[in-house]
Amino acid sequence: MSRRPQLFTHGLSGLSQATSANDAQSPAEQRDSAKKNFLKTMRDLPTHHVWKVYFARQHDTANKPSLLRPPQDESGHGEYNVQLQQLGSQIESVQAFWRYNNNMPVDKLKMRESIYLFKEGFKPIWEDRRNMHGGSWTFRVSKSIGPEFWNQVQLLAIGEKLEEALDESEMPSPEALTDFCCSRLYDQLCGVGFSARFSAHLITIWHRESSKQKSVDGILACIKDNLPQELLPKSENYFYKRHRDHAGFKTPSEAQAVLESGQPAEESIVTEANQPVVKVDPPSAQ
Repeated sequence: MSRRPQLFTHGLSGLSQATSANDAQSPAEQRDSAKKNFLKTMRDLPTHHVWKVYFARQHDTANKPSLLRPPQDESGHGEYNVQLQQLGSQIESVQAFWRYNNNMPVDKLKMRESIYLFKEGFKPIWEDRRNMHGGSWTFRVSKSIGPEFWNQVQLLAIGEKLEEALDESEMPSPEALTDFCCSRLYDQLCGVGFSARFSAHLITIWHRESSKQKSVDGILACIKDNLPQELLPKSENYFYKRHRDHAGFKTPSEAQAVLESGQPAEESIVTEANQPVVKVDPPSAQ
């Protein structure tokens, strides 16, 4: 009788161990493991824009002016100095967004702490040259639905729904925007923010041109059309405000002439060299 060929399993010990481990799992755990392994093998899905995440903590500073200001205080009063810090690396894919979002427990933020998801090239600062002509919608929502409201707003930003809702009537054709840096100058959406307050969460949506009423209306319509009814706040709990109308807005001296001229933000070419110089301290450990 001929000998049965030997089966060599050199290098397959990991597989046998995984099989043994799977045998010990319940069917639900096996499906979860299979899903995780599948996701690991998937290619990253790039986002249309590159995004950055910032953390901010506000402090009362009665006699200490700063270019960094809060998006909106519940009372509308007070002077603040804000510590701003970029968190992690930039977000360039859907997978990177979920890694950040799944590890960012916004419901644990302390009083007057904020998280911002902003496009590369923009910072959550009213006086930033890219922001000073703009404004934002602020939605005041209860803490019970704040994290889910924030999650939905982030998805509308990452998925370009908010950008699509803005007025781009003066934007050049896509064929003319072959250069990334040039196309970035015409982006209308700056970013979105989440702030913890005493009795509520404030979610803000920033855009570049407050003079474009179609953009102002478009942002609100996008929220109403895409969020579940149970998440929508009452009309008295959301409002729109231009950045320059905030009591704490301080126009950088080098940008005063541009602001007074009413020149559209798209036409004032922005470089890192002519940005206001802002000293930013990282948040202290708690």
